[in-house]
Amino acid sequence: MSAQSTVVKPNTVPKLRARKGAEPIVCLTAYTAPMAQLLDPHADLLLVGDSLGMVVYGLPSTVAVTLDMMIAHGAAVARSATKALVVIDMPFGTYEESPQQAYRNAVRILQETGAAAVKLEGGQVMAETVAFLTARGVPVMGHIGLLPQSVNTSGGYAALGTGDLSVWDGIVADAVAIARAGAFNIVVEAVAEPLAVRITQSIDVPTIGIGASAACDGQVLVIDDMLGMSNRTPKFVKRYAELGVAIGEAASAYAAEVRARHFPDANYTYKLKGDNRPPAGEQTGGAKLPAGENK
Repeated sequence: MSAQSTVVKPNTVPKLRARKGAEPIVCLTAYTAPMAQLLDPHADLLLVGDSLGMVVYGLPSTVAVTLDMMIAHGAAVARSATKALVVIDMPFGTYEESPQQAYRNAVRILQETGAAAVKLEGGQVMAETVAFLTARGVPVMGHIGLLPQSVNTSGGYAALGTGDLSVWDGIVADAVAIARAGAFNIVVEAVAEPLAVRITQSIDVPTIGIGASAACDGQVLVIDDMLGMSNRTPKFVKRYAELGVAIGEAASAYAAEVRARHFPDANYTYKLKGDNRPPAGEQTGGAKLPAGENK
């Protein structure tokens, strides 16, 4: 009797929506095809975050990220993921004007990338837009708490609800409004841990924490942060590797071998086949040395 291979079925919006209070949802960001392929077996959800503006493009914030940038990276990730649900951030300025604007741009994202859902920031003020999208077949992932796209009005990236408890009710109300509008899960970013617990208990859709609480229904981190490939290390980031150091060491070793003419050696060069002979005067069998170095 031959062993049958296990067929891994892809995650869907209803599947993840049903994970409320059950096994935590594993979410990571991905911006490229190779990274998506590496993360796909381990993640339930891959988020093509507008954090790519800072991580990939070196921008000071997410504000300058464009729709075309998100679509290009989103398509690469969606082509490469077979198990994880792929969600793409709607960048700043592509959904705030009206529900109709949001719908047009969300449809373009889904059609041109093959992703399953979009994510947008905002609480009560965006509830009408979330309802408009979900009623028309566009799954929406919400995002409340710290809103990176609003950094110019908020003045920075400080955690919320750690000192001024008066903001708690408003943030909980944001979560409730987005959940009732139809979001299938909600990112809760950089809030006091007890507030994240309260939010999670107040809504019937999964919460995805980032700088929130282990009591959330899932967690997300920016992949470059958790792999040690970025210079920043927010308080809520645990670095599971130091690939930035490893990459620097590899580049240094490569540079040293190139400068010493140790690379490429015979193991990494192509030889003539059979009885072929090079044209008269051509050097073979090693690197051609610059003028004056032939001995």
